[in-house]
Amino acid sequence: MLELWNAFKNGIVNTFNWEVKQILFDVPWNQNYFYGLIVISLFVMLLEVLFPWRKEQKFFRKDFWLDTSYMFLNFFVFYIFLNGFFEMFNLGFSKLGIEWREWSLIPVENQSKWWVILSYFILNDFVQWLTHWCLHRFDFLWRFHKVHHSVKEMGFAAHLRYHWAENVFYKPLKSLAIILLIGADPGQAFLVHFGTIIIGHLNHANLNWTYGPLKYLFNNPVMHLYHHAKVLPKGRLKGANFGISLSIWDYIFNTNYIPDEVDSNEELGFEKDEEFPQRFFGQFLSGWK
Repeated sequence: MLELWNAFKNGIVNTFNWEVKQILFDVPWNQNYFYGLIVISLFVMLLEVLFPWRKEQKFFRKDFWLDTSYMFLNFFVFYIFLNGFFEMFNLGFSKLGIEWREWSLIPVENQSKWWVILSYFILNDFVQWLTHWCLHRFDFLWRFHKVHHSVKEMGFAAHLRYHWAENVFYKPLKSLAIILLIGADPGQAFLVHFGTIIIGHLNHANLNWTYGPLKYLFNNPVMHLYHHAKVLPKGRLKGANFGISLSIWDYIFNTNYIPDEVDSNEELGFEKDEEFPQRFFGQFLSGWK
């Protein structure tokens, strides 16, 4: 038990120190997730200023600062504790003689690094699509996912407004699935990491972009607006457009939806969302009743 506690504590301390190094620019630039998130956010914010879809929407839209706090809580603060649990469980598996890091269903040892990165991106996105579908399909998970759908005005920062409990379900499942499929994250995983953040920010941004014929491959701001629609279409009562970076999964599994006439002012949210907590701590504690 003491060993497990030490692993948990070391995971927290090491992750905290790594994040401090990022703030102090003491890590390679391509691994600085802290400033990378800030730069990406400022870039997409600039696009919203230059090409706004809802021109009447304020620059600092409703709940902008709430969403900003979520960005740093979920991306950095909670990540510290999540890594602590990750190290603890890793040690526990090792004690049982289970080296799950070495499992791999898809051999990638002799493949080019770019093929590995592409495989990682596609598998990672599919696992996220499936997990996202589960968050809508099962009521227990939906109670937590409501935090993300409490957004009433779309903007890039809404991308990272989600309940901390999603980290417990989402990230371990995603990591385990990727490790079982290709053994581990590729050394250039930061490329996928930053790429998915850019796409996610764009999906939530105040932009009228569909990417033309590429809309069947990549998720986009218009498609994702209707993922957040309060009134769901017939046959889509559990939601639609669950894609994270890629939209192709929605077209394959028939969960896609974009109306013939798109309304930039589509009402967002969910049934009885006026009764849902509007402030950070209320949302932080929501979902457990």
